[in-house]
Amino acid sequence: MKPRATVTTDPDRTADGAGASAGGSGDGDGKDGSGTRTDRSRAIGTRGSRTAKKAKRAKRAKKGSANTAPTGTGPQAGGITWRQRLRRDRTLVLMTLPAIALLLLFNYIPLLGNIVAFQDYDVYDLGITGSPFVGFDNFTRIFEDYRFWEVLINTLVIFITQLVLFFPIPIAIALLVNTIMSARVRAWVQAVVYLPHFFSWVLVVTVFQQMFGGAGLVAQWLREHGHEGFDLMTDPGFFKFLVSAQAVWKDAGWGVIVFLAALAAVNTDLYEAAAVDGAGRWRRMWHVTLPALRPVIALLLVLRVGSALNLDFEQILLQRDQVGAGASEILDTYIWWTGIKTGDFGYAAAAGIFKGLFSVAMVLGANKVAHMLGEQGVYSKK
Repeated sequence: MKPRATVTTDPDRTADGAGASAGGSGDGDGKDGSGTRTDRSRAIGTRGSRTAKKAKRAKRAKKGSANTAPTGTGPQAGGITWRQRLRRDRTLVLMTLPAIALLLLFNYIPLLGNIVAFQDYDVYDLGITGSPFVGFDNFTRIFEDYRFWEVLINTLVIFITQLVLFFPIPIAIALLVNTIMSARVRAWVQAVVYLPHFFSWVLVVTVFQQMFGGAGLVAQWLREHGHEGFDLMTDPGFFKFLVSAQAVWKDAGWGVIVFLAALAAVNTDLYEAAAVDGAGRWRRMWHVTLPALRPVIALLLVLRVGSALNLDFEQILLQRDQVGAGASEILDTYIWWTGIKTGDFGYAAAAGIFKGLFSVAMVLGANKVAHMLGEQGVYSKK
């Protein structure tokens, strides 16, 4: 019999398999291939597990450094500097420079002229630099002028009338046009409705005069059939409804385009799901279409309220003499007659500042109401 081979365990050998241990059984020559392969596979598996652990630790460290990285736009944050961004977007910047120049020239630089509201301004002899300062005397004159408050109330009455009668009409027309299946008919209706937007107020007032004036087509037709004619263009009590009708005919088409653009963004799957659930046309409009239009309606309503005192100056001025100043006077025409036309520019400038502050307050109030109703409005709630 061959003597059994003696196995010697070397305690200095490491666990990574630097030295392979001999097998516990085998031939006396110590050439046990299976034992050597087993230890080698164990060593390879150990090295693989260590490599995987190192990779995981490196990945966690990289993720932690990314989470704690600065939020700036510098190179350390993975972004680009403002110089690099300016070089990248130089074409867009050059395109916007003319618009910025016009905005500064006609909107911001003239704000410096508001200093005349605190002066006894003489445009002919003294100018801005030579006119004496009078403090808030011009504003005191405004608040003590009872006619100013009457005109302000009349302006708000005309605005509310236009808001109630004019604002819902573009929404209704947009919903009606959106139901037209033929693209050609829809485009034709949209063009016809939008066409008066390009007309001047002189042409609009002339058209209404030819239709509803004392010698207009409607009055002549009534007289030919034995009825008494009428003249809506000179009726003071009907004036606020007249200007609202003119605004609807002229500017409703622009609102239709805005609401049609909002309707185009509505997901058609919502209509299909509502139809599958058994919703009819009216329920789909009430539960799908109108909720989709709510953000746009809220935004336009806030902007409309902010321009409560900015009624069309030309429209009112063209019809002021026909119905009288008592029914047609608005804030802009009053400032023009009592301030600019008489040369009292300090009074006119003070009234303009009051008008601007009042409009800002109206925008902030309307935007607060929009936030309470869950809409974003002009700016989001922080």
